[in-house]
Amino acid sequence: MAVNKLALIRYKTIDQCLQNRLRRWTLEDLIEKVSEALYEYEGITSGVSKRTIQADIQLMRSDKLGYNAPILVQERKYYIYEEAGYSISHTRITDADIDKMNEIVSVLRQMNGFDYFDDMNDIIARLENSVNKSKNQSANFIQLEGNKLLKGIEHVLPLYQAIKKQIPLLINYKSFKALDAKQSVYSPYLLKEYRNRWFLIAMPQKGTTLVTLALDRIIDFMEMTPKDYKPYSGVDFERYFEDTLGVTKTERDRAYKIILWVNKYHAPYVLTKPIHYSQKLLAEDESGITIRLDVVWNFELEREILGFGECIKVIAPRIMQRKIAERIGKMGMLYPKTTEKQ
Repeated sequence: MAVNKLALIRYKTIDQCLQNRLRRWTLEDLIEKVSEALYEYEGITSGVSKRTIQADIQLMRSDKLGYNAPILVQERKYYIYEEAGYSISHTRITDADIDKMNEIVSVLRQMNGFDYFDDMNDIIARLENSVNKSKNQSANFIQLEGNKLLKGIEHVLPLYQAIKKQIPLLINYKSFKALDAKQSVYSPYLLKEYRNRWFLIAMPQKGTTLVTLALDRIIDFMEMTPKDYKPYSGVDFERYFEDTLGVTKTERDRAYKIILWVNKYHAPYVLTKPIHYSQKLLAEDESGITIRLDVVWNFELEREILGFGECIKVIAPRIMQRKIAERIGKMGMLYPKTTEKQ
C-alpha cells in the first residue's frame, strides 16, 4: 500500500501526540496538531478534516501498514496509546526498508570521498553493520558500547525536535538527590552525549543560568506555548564545552591548568588516547610522563583521574591534589586492613 508524504506527516504527528501521556488528546486536539505540522513542513494552510484524522487513526490501528497501534478511546472522547512507551516508529523493519537503507548506505559511502563528509566514516560503518545485522541475525562485525537498561533514549528525538522548533517544555524531572519528581518549564538548547548517557542543556523559565538534565532522570514532558521560549544568547556551545570533560559546567566555571604525572605503564595509553584534547606533554623520563590539561574542574574529571588508580598523580593545582588525596583516603576506609601472613 503506497503512503504519500502528507500521510506520513499526519501519522508521525498523531504518534508524537499519543506518546505524550501528560495530556489528554481529543480528536480536535489531534486535528489542530496535524494542521500545524502540515503548515510547518509543507506550507499547507487549509488544515485537515475530521474525517481524514479518523481514517488515519483507523489505519494506524490496522495491519495494513504493519503498525497495529493500540489506540484506545477513553470516556468516548480522549485518545491514548494503551501501552505506555508505544510508538509506530518501533515497528518491525521490512525487507523493503532494508533494501532502501542499503541504497542510502551505498550513496553515503560514495559521498564520503568528499571533504565535507570526513567525519562520517564511523557513522557509515555503524549504519552498514546495522543493516547487515537486520538481514542476517548471525552477522555482526561491529560491537558498539551500549547499556540495554539505560533509560531516556526514547526522549532524544522529541527533545531534538523541540530544540529545533524552539518550543519550551514542561519537564517532570527527578534528580538523584530528590525524594520526589518536580515539574518545571525549560527552554531546551542542546542535546549532549557523554559515555553513552544523554543530557539536555536548558534554561529554566524562572532562572538565568543553564542547567544540565540527565535524560534518564526525565520522567516525561510536554510541549508548551512557543511564544514563551527563551532564545539562547550565550557563546556557542562548541566554545562553551571546549574546556570541559563531560557535561558538568556552569557559565561561571573557568579552566584550571592541571598537571598530572602518569607512570610508564599507562603513559602509552594516555599518549594515544588523551584525557582531553587540550592535553600537552610537558616531560618524559624512565618513570613516566608529565602532562598538562586546561579543563574545568568537575565531577567527570575527578572520576577520570581516580579511574587510573595508583598509576596517576595530581601535581597541580595543590587544592585538587588535596581533594583527590581526601577521596582516596575515604576509598581506603571502605576496605578492612589486612596483614600478610608470615
